[in-house]
Amino acid sequence: MNPASPAAAPSGPAHYDRVTIAFHWLTALLVVGLFGLAEAWGFLPRGTPTRRLLQSLHISFGLAFAAVFVLRAAWRLTAGRRLPPAAAGWLRVAGTGMHGLLYALMAAQILLGFLFRWAQGEPFAFFGLFDVPTLIPIDREQRHFIGGLHNTVAWTIIVLALLHALAGLFHHYFLRDGVLRRMLSSR
Repeated sequence: MNPASPAAAPSGPAHYDRVTIAFHWLTALLVVGLFGLAEAWGFLPRGTPTRRLLQSLHISFGLAFAAVFVLRAAWRLTAGRRLPPAAAGWLRVAGTGMHGLLYALMAAQILLGFLFRWAQGEPFAFFGLFDVPTLIPIDREQRHFIGGLHNTVAWTIIVLALLHALAGLFHHYFLRDGVLRRMLSSR
């Protein structure tokens, strides 16, 4: 038997719990939305109200993403349903590695977002409801480096998320092992 075949993987519950599924899709929506906002304002002249609005939305949704990420990680570590690996062999290693890398990059991206904003020396607010205080003073000369890194990590996350989605489709349409259905509602 091929160690990468779905038949070599242990069987288990068909779906993740609803909270895990909700966190997964909310994370995907926020990642794509944040990336889209950042790319969109790049086409607008600096200082325009629309560009400032998109940046403000990016910051607010970025703060929401940080909260969702922390809650998702806590849920995954404590209460989320654990399913057996969908595959064995190199597919299992690749899947585990991809998830670990995406989590690490998302955590890094959140940290870089805070550092970048603090390096800009400007306050930032969550949908105008409250300001986030500067916890770590960052030298303004570092803002270009941090901003460039924030952009590079964003592109890396998007590329890896696309590969993650393509892997889910590969499992669904070619391996027919039910991996994609795990992240869909059990209804």
